[in-house]
Amino acid sequence: MSAPQRALPSSLSRLRERAGVRAHARNLRTTSTDAERLLWGRLRDRRLAGFKFRRQHPVARHIADFACPEAGLIVELDGGQHFEPDALDADQRRTRTLEAAGFTVLRFDNRQMLQETEAVLASIRQWLLDRFPHPSPLPQAGEGASHSTSLPPLALAVKPRSST
Repeated sequence: MSAPQRALPSSLSRLRERAGVRAHARNLRTTSTDAERLLWGRLRDRRLAGFKFRRQHPVARHIADFACPEAGLIVELDGGQHFEPDALDADQRRTRTLEAAGFTVLRFDNRQMLQETEAVLASIRQWLLDRFPHPSPLPQAGEGASHSTSLPPLALAVKPRSST
């Protein structure tokens, strides 16, 4: 019995086109900017809220800097050239195409990523958790678990009244 065969694209040109897109995406991964490398280090291996991201991922006819297909999120990091009028128009068209493919696009510039890393990560994390809240955390178990009853965390945060 032979293994099932994979369905071939409807034309040879589509096959070549897909191969070209993959090669281009692979090339972009090897020539990433400092900002892209920094963000990838924080997104890879489900490091941000447990969501899986892909780097330089083909979506529609574009290659997204970072994509989380399960959440329908694309994160784009833009360099200085993206602030030119023609580039702004191209980015708007690109965003519309990606949104039509079912994704939300969050854009940050490289400077933000390099200088305000935690704020960028907090924005991405907040977007993800607003749409896909994590279930209540599991209770601690094992040796480190505390079995005593204590005040709830909110009660600990209340300031005592002044005695004057």
